[in-house]
Amino acid sequence: MTMLMRMAWRNIWRNKGRSLVIMASIALGLMAGISILALYKGMIHAKVRTVIDRESGHIQLHHPHFRDDQHPAYTIADTLALNQIRQQPGVQAAAARVVTAGMLTTTSGSAGVNIYGIDPADEQAISKLDKKIREGSYFDTQTRHPIVIGKKLADKMKLKLKSKVVLTFVDTANTMVAAAFRVVAIYESDNAPFDERTVYLLRAQLSGLLSTGRQIHELAVILHRDEELDATASAFSAMFPDLRVETWKEISPETDLMVSTTDQYSYIILVIIMLALAFGIVNTMLMAILERTREIGMLVALGMNKLRLFLLILYETIFLTLLGSPVALICSFLLIRYFNRHGLDLSGFGQEMMKQFGFQNLVYPEFPWDKLAGLVMIVAATAILSGLLPALRALNLKPTEALRK
Repeated sequence: MTMLMRMAWRNIWRNKGRSLVIMASIALGLMAGISILALYKGMIHAKVRTVIDRESGHIQLHHPHFRDDQHPAYTIADTLALNQIRQQPGVQAAAARVVTAGMLTTTSGSAGVNIYGIDPADEQAISKLDKKIREGSYFDTQTRHPIVIGKKLADKMKLKLKSKVVLTFVDTANTMVAAAFRVVAIYESDNAPFDERTVYLLRAQLSGLLSTGRQIHELAVILHRDEELDATASAFSAMFPDLRVETWKEISPETDLMVSTTDQYSYIILVIIMLALAFGIVNTMLMAILERTREIGMLVALGMNKLRLFLLILYETIFLTLLGSPVALICSFLLIRYFNRHGLDLSGFGQEMMKQFGFQNLVYPEFPWDKLAGLVMIVAATAILSGLLPALRALNLKPTEALRK
């Protein structure tokens, strides 16, 4: 076995130029695959962080029927639940919200919106709304009925600071309520659809219009560690059996689906890249066999059995494939590490398009350490499959005919 490996090693260096070209193509292809995995991982990580840190939080608690139709009558007690949650280990912050759906009307038209009544100080720790303000001030107390709207909505409805809007919605008694508000701030997040449909009011004012008193509709929770999500959600379910406890995966199922499917798509792309490289490897090995037809015939005539000949060609193919892999891993690690520190600007692909899908323009790729085992398996499979056809070709050579060539 060792002698066969030595022979295979020497054979691949007979034509150094050709072997180096194949190794370089394998390294570049593998680098492309790893880079795609790293880019997807960075984008998905940023998307998940946006959902958790800027929108829903880790966990939300509602009345069991509130999420079905968002009727304002489905409320939960504020003080008791909020204080209990904040005392739980692992909880970083919690905020109470009053939530309803309604219509926003201006002189230029109307649009359906989700209306959030918030405590400005508490909301800063959950969604960091104050950090997303692009124009105006975060709930200017000098304005009697302030409202904060998204930039996408402002552009759509042609609204500016101090513009007057009218919100219409149903209260707990199913009575239609309409109230006027002044735009005091315009925010912009990385999720344009969210900005277009979400507005914020002061919780006390929205509660008064809905006639909910001190009752609330939603408790949003941020944890210290993502790893505590399931355990904390289970603890909350035990603490509040009459409430509906949901994690961000249930609140934003499209994001959870994106996380689970992106890994599959990235592996598919990597397999396609390696299959394309396999054709180059097969072509190179077939050329090498044609050039060494007489030599192979000599080896068979001297007593080399078919299994050893098969293994000899297979080892050559595996060496060619595996020699390019360490170079690819090292170069990929260095490249990804650089962009992980400095960021990769994807605004050239369309800033608005990125925001429409809820992605940031500046992405920080992450080296896919968790997928190295899968990468090794794909590379190994490519090496073995690429060696099968050339090895079978060599086995089909007849010694008497090969010696004449």
